Amino acid sequence: MKKNKIMDVQILTEILGSDFYTGVPDIQLKALCDYLMDKYGIDPKHHIIAANEGNCTGLAAGYHLATGRIPVVYLQNSGEGNIVNPVASLLNDNVYAIPCIFIIGWRGEPGMNDEKQHICQGKMTIKLLKYLDIKSYIIGPETTEEELRKKMDKFKSILNAGKSIAFIIRKGTFSYSKNMKYSNNYTMFREEVIEHIVKISGEDILLSTTGRTSRELFEIREIKSQSHKYDFLSVGGMGHNSSIALGIAINKPESKVWCIDGDGSALMHMGSMAVLGKHRPRNIIHIVINNGAHETVGGLPTVASEINFIEIAKGCGYPYTVCVESFKQLDIELMGAKKRNNLSFIEIKCFNGRKTLLRRLMTDSRRDKDIFMEYLNTLV
Repeated sequence: MKKNKIMDVQILTEILGSDFYTGVPDIQLKALCDYLMDKYGIDPKHHIIAANEGNCTGLAAGYHLATGRIPVVYLQNSGEGNIVNPVASLLNDNVYAIPCIFIIGWRGEPGMNDEKQHICQGKMTIKLLKYLDIKSYIIGPETTEEELRKKMDKFKSILNAGKSIAFIIRKGTFSYSKNMKYSNNYTMFREEVIEHIVKISGEDILLSTTGRTSRELFEIREIKSQSHKYDFLSVGGMGHNSSIALGIAINKPESKVWCIDGDGSALMHMGSMAVLGKHRPRNIIHIVINNGAHETVGGLPTVASEINFIEIAKGCGYPYTVCVESFKQLDIELMGAKKRNNLSFIEIKCFNGRKTLLRRLMTDSRRDKDIFMEYLNTLV
């Protein structure tokens, strides 16, 4: 059987013909992301990594209004929900007829082995695009350059009519010759940080955000032969971990609730910090592990290295905020937060990368939820 030749991602960008890209990184689109970082870096005229996919869509609309040219928005299919509002109520041809090309990484593709949080989204990826009146085309390792060019030629009339199109990218479709690496100068590894949190939190309620943070928490419990009943692993719903924590904390006011966010997660729906600051639950410890990167999906940068989370938290009404860069500082602040009867915010600067390989989370998530809820029922 003839082996399919993986297409160089530069062919895709040449066929698309756009000079402006904005998106939220995805591991399925790593070749595209690496190419854009290599060619443009973070350049507001050509390439912006945004906070969330709706943010990207707004940027794309502004680009088109200012230039008349066609923008490209890239995203993992889990971010489709974030584009629904601006696509349906702004870009749609019944409103402003603003055309856009969406490049969507297909996680949870039917028939492919993937994590549970991607299954539903994988099934609805194409259906949701149909509901949004976006014509789509699936690109896989078997797709030829000629096929892709012909499809783009047909799509041009759709774009010229003010409608959007989407290319859905299957796993292993594109390659890029350069192996881009992303790093920073911080010394603490996230899994070591989580070990310290686990030790000090004890039997308190613990919530962890999407990606490797939850996987590392799970592995730490396994290694230490500890119960998982204290933990809620927010494996999906990126950016909503602190909102889940608030919902629990309000109803368990005598129990400490530790919320572990990543910088990408905190940025994605930062408005939740304003809600937390308004209600000031005395029992929440909100931790943001900041490595300045979307590390789970390839390590590409977020804007978190250039903003001040501490001032943002203060401005949102958090009564106690602190940033730490060493394990000595970390333990002091974790112990202080555990004893403090007030909403606390701890930013932890850590290295962009991991020490060990991680397994996928293949647990029974509904059973895990039941065990977690049973534990909550024992608390005041």
